[in-house]
Order: sequence, then C-alpha cells, then structure tokens
Amino acid sequence: MNEIAIYPLIGLLAGFLAGIFGIGGGVVIVPLLVTILGWQQVDDDLALSLAVGTSLATIAVTSISSARAHYRHGNVRRDCVWLLLPGLVFGAINGVVVGDVLSGKTLSLLLGVFFLILAIKVLVNSRSVGSYPLPGRNGMLIAGSSIGLASALFGIGGGTLMVPFLERHSIPMRQAVGTSAAAGIPIAIVGAITAMVVGDTKTSVSWTTGYVYWPAFVGIVILSMPGAKLGALVASRLKAKVLKLTFAGLLIVVGLNFLLS
Repeated sequence: MNEIAIYPLIGLLAGFLAGIFGIGGGVVIVPLLVTILGWQQVDDDLALSLAVGTSLATIAVTSISSARAHYRHGNVRRDCVWLLLPGLVFGAINGVVVGDVLSGKTLSLLLGVFFLILAIKVLVNSRSVGSYPLPGRNGMLIAGSSIGLASALFGIGGGTLMVPFLERHSIPMRQAVGTSAAAGIPIAIVGAITAMVVGDTKTSVSWTTGYVYWPAFVGIVILSMPGAKLGALVASRLKAKVLKLTFAGLLIVVGLNFLLS
C-alpha cells in the first residue's frame, strides 16, 4: 500500500469533518497519522510526536484562511486576540515541550481521556452563553496559556477550548468562532516551529524537519480546504441531533483507540 497517497484523503476527511462540526482537523489528523506512521514501521513514541507536530503545521495553514474569512465578516474580536496572544504563545511552546518529555504511552492515555471528555461534552450539549465579563489582563494570560498548552500538546485547533471560554464570557457565538480561528493561528505556528526545533535531532524519518513530516503536511493541506467546504454544505442539510451523535461516536472511538493502544 502506498501510504503517501492516503495523506490527501486524510486532509479531505479532516476538512470535511471540520466543516460539519466546526472543529480543528487535528481531532482526525493525529489518530490517523499515528496509524499510518505505524504501518511505515515508525516507533510508537516518534509516530505520536510526528502526528502532533504535523497536525499543528497543517492547522497553521488552514486556520489563516478561516480567520481571514471571519475577519472580513467582522467576527474577530481583535481586543480578545491581543489579550490572549502572550499566553497562547507561551502555552503553545510549553505544550510541545511537555509532549516531548512525556512518554508515548502517557500522551496516548491523555489523548484518550481528552477525546472521551470531549465526547461527553458534545452529548450533554453543555454550550451556553454566559453573562460573565471577560477577565482582566492576568486572567486572559492564564486562559491563553492553558488553551495554548492543551492545543499544542494534543495537536488540535484551539477552537475546541477557546469557543466555550469566549461564549461563557458573553461573546456571541459567531464572534467566538471567528476570534477562536484567529487565536488558533499563533498556537499552530508557534507550536509547529517549536516541534521542528525540539525534534531536530530526535527523528531519523526522511522528509522531516524535527517533528513535522512534510509528505503528510503537503498531502493533507491540498484537500483540507475543499473538504471543509463540502462538510459545511452537508452540515446545512443534516439534522443537528444526527450531527451531534455522529461526532460524539467518532470521538468515543478515537478516545478508546488511544486508551487501548
């Protein structure tokens, strides 16, 4: 089997699901890349690091396009982005560093638990717009650091955590999504660069820079955007309950896979 040919299909699937569910493609990219790199006889620990680093690199590209679209429609709260930015950068760097220190088994367990918690959140539909004001500068620094760390550690887009945070603090849904897309850019870029630096001497896999595997990056990026457009079209025609149950089921399968691997 030619694994290289599968990467565009991963990009198509990641974009498709991102378009349907409004999630970062890393939820799909990371587990699938781990599987394919395993087929290529890459060590389990290294495969997970490469999957996370490559996922962050792809998100850096796709999030720019998404953020530009939201910005044109006036849905990016620049004040929030600037307040979050120092924490996002700090958290993204530390997320990659922590992931590099943890064993592959520990990181797999953390990923499994994270995906199962996310599945429960989807099923109980805990999203709600709160009436709390945005925290001050220190509070935004802490929030940005936490979101950046978790997003870079797991190789996912920041929207999974950022959107609920902003909604809870009185930011309307459209602005929360747009602001999250913009805030995801520094997480992904800084995380990907850190992954390249941290993994510089730790991989013998060809066509890599640190923990970024370029054949997968190129293949995924090529079809992720068309996939997202297709997913958005499908989402507009499916019932919300069907979408929610399907997404939750996907997360449960992925989470159990990481826990049992």
